Amino acid sequence: MTAGATEQLELDRPDVVAEVRAAFTAYEQALVDHDVPAMTAAFWDSPSCVRYGVAERLYGAAEIERWRTGATPVGRDRRLGPTVVATFGTAYAVVSTEFRYASQPGAVGRQSQTWVKLAGTWQVVAAHVSVQPEDEQPDG
Repeated sequence: MTAGATEQLELDRPDVVAEVRAAFTAYEQALVDHDVPAMTAAFWDSPSCVRYGVAERLYGAAEIERWRTGATPVGRDRRLGPTVVATFGTAYAVVSTEFRYASQPGAVGRQSQTWVKLAGTWQVVAAHVSVQPEDEQPDG
């Protein structure tokens, strides 16, 4: 993307950031509650939707939903670290966060999600989750 193209987009509009943050927060609550229908609704209902997890590669909304139905719920001790919401115009965003579990000391997770506003609703179109030992985190 050229510099001229980014100048046409309104970056990080406060109202759009708030919308995306609210959608992200609702998704996180569904994740902790293991609310499979709400988690499924947060993801784009398309065969092109992708979720790369810690130990799985999921292609398409149907495969993601099947996996979620049988997956072990995340722990209620899940705590988010820094969360960055970047928006590009009024219909595209990237959310990046870290997460930790008290029950898994020494490990830090990373999660990135690409959100797109489709038919008036923010949905995750791609997601990536990984976990690694905390001591392997590079400094800045």
